[in-house]
Amino acid sequence: MHPLIMQRFFLLLTTTLSSLTLLSCTSTSEVTLDYVPGPGQVKSGASEFTTQPFVDRRDVGLNELGTVRTQIGTPIEKINTRTPVASIVTNAFGYALQSRNMLSSRSAARFIVTGEVLDLHCTLLVRPYGYAKLRVNVIEAGSGRIVHSEVYEGERQSGAYVPGSGTPVPLLSDLASGALQDAVDHALDDPAMRAHLGGRQSETSDWQPGVI
Repeated sequence: MHPLIMQRFFLLLTTTLSSLTLLSCTSTSEVTLDYVPGPGQVKSGASEFTTQPFVDRRDVGLNELGTVRTQIGTPIEKINTRTPVASIVTNAFGYALQSRNMLSSRSAARFIVTGEVLDLHCTLLVRPYGYAKLRVNVIEAGSGRIVHSEVYEGERQSGAYVPGSGTPVPLLSDLASGALQDAVDHALDDPAMRAHLGGRQSETSDWQPGVI
C-alpha cells in the first residue's frame, strides 16, 4: 500500500477511535432548577390565579435539559432534570405567583395559568448558555375561555468556559434556571396581560424562593 494512503488510513482510524472513546465516556448528571427572584423585582397582584400542568413540546426526553460538548462538538456529558421539565415549568409559575401574592386556591381562582414548553435547554460549546421559550395561556376558570395567550422567552449566557477548570454543570444549571425565571417573570409581569385581565394590585410582597 502506498505510504501516503497508509498515513491517511491510520489518521482516519485514530480519529474514529478517539471519537468512540469520547462517546463511551459520556456521563449523565441530574440537576434541579431554582426560582429565586431578587428583592424589589416582584410586582404584586391580585390573588386570583392557580396553575394547571404545562405540556412539553420540545420533542426531546421529558427530563432532558442539555449537553456538554467539546470545542469540536463531541458530547461528553448529558444534563437531565430530576423531575420532568413540564413539571418544573408548572412549579416555577406556582412559585412566581406565590411570590407576587397572586396564587389562589383552585376553588377560588378566577384564572388558570398553563401552556406549553416550546424550549428549555442549556448547552456548552464555547460559551455556557441557557434558553427558555414558553407559550403561556391564561384561562378563565369559570368558562374555560383563553383570555390571554403569548410566547415568552428568556436567555442567559456566561463567559467562555476554560476546559479543565472544573465541571460546568452547576453553571449550566444556574443559566437554565435564570432563563426559565426570565421567561416566567416576563409572562406574569406583562403589562398587556395584567391590563387585559384587570387584576387589582396588592399592597404586600412576601416571596419565597423555591426549588423546582
